[in-house]
Amino acid sequence: MGLDHPVSKPHDRLAAHLCGKMDAVNTLIRDRMTSRHAPRIPEVTAHLVEAGGKRLRPMLTLAAADIFGYDGPYDVHLAATVEFIHTATLLHDDVVDESAQRRGRPTANLLWDNKSSVLVGDYLFSRSFQLMVETGSLRVLDILADASATIAEGEVLQLSASRDLSTTEEIYLQVVRGKTAALFAAACQVGGVISQAPEAQVRALFDYGDALGIAFQIADDLLDFQGDAMETGKNVGDDFRERKLTLPIIKALASADADERAFWSRTVEKGDQRPEDLDRALELIAAHDALGQTRAEATGWAERAKGALGTLPAHPVRDMLDELADYVVARIS
Repeated sequence: MGLDHPVSKPHDRLAAHLCGKMDAVNTLIRDRMTSRHAPRIPEVTAHLVEAGGKRLRPMLTLAAADIFGYDGPYDVHLAATVEFIHTATLLHDDVVDESAQRRGRPTANLLWDNKSSVLVGDYLFSRSFQLMVETGSLRVLDILADASATIAEGEVLQLSASRDLSTTEEIYLQVVRGKTAALFAAACQVGGVISQAPEAQVRALFDYGDALGIAFQIADDLLDFQGDAMETGKNVGDDFRERKLTLPIIKALASADADERAFWSRTVEKGDQRPEDLDRALELIAAHDALGQTRAEATGWAERAKGALGTLPAHPVRDMLDELADYVVARIS
């Protein structure tokens, strides 16, 4: 993922700057994921929460609040809320995708079962709503409830779109906005709302999170075809094997001939995959420069994210968010 020394990575610098608040978030998460009556809930939750994720989404909430000098307790509540929503969606996603690995470790549904993953995900959604209600802000509740609905909508859309060769870039973008960007945008936005930031700057935070989330997901989809399994926790071609129609394949399809379309139809739409098919898929993607085009799309969204920061007050955290947008796409350079 690029630079070797941890302090040179923007998300690590952001984590170091926000370490006191992040400690409070982690304490609150551990406190609220407990259950007196169902010990499986903390077991399953801890498997994901303690798995070493970057906590990027809750950091965005804390960062947005920090830019505006917020000194109350509810940025921590909202950061924990965002992480609970994210963890709940991961538990559900792994069941839907029948995944066996997450962050380089076996998924919860593999270690326990699908029923446990779904029900614990539901529990975390409920916990997230309890946390956001405690802030007393109807606006915050509206933003995060809307984001939760958008995430679910994006996942349902992906079910029909991901194996349909007629899926356009516009539909792909709609899926990405749902499954990834919605929570990035809401995480940033609520940090501004809780800080009583001016409305134009709350909108700028939303726009930053939206564009950052899109850049992040496009980069993630590209890494599936060129990444290092040790870095990503996924094997090259996992999305192809799971028949997910991501942007590199959509780009390759745009200029495919009849034989190539027949290949994609057989492998993605019909699921008739053979051992040599991944190599053929990589050849076709390379032949149409689909990775280069996908990289350009991710870079464009990262630039859009940086542009949104221009209306925010000058602040060291704003600079870190600017660098974070660059880092998201530096992973695929």
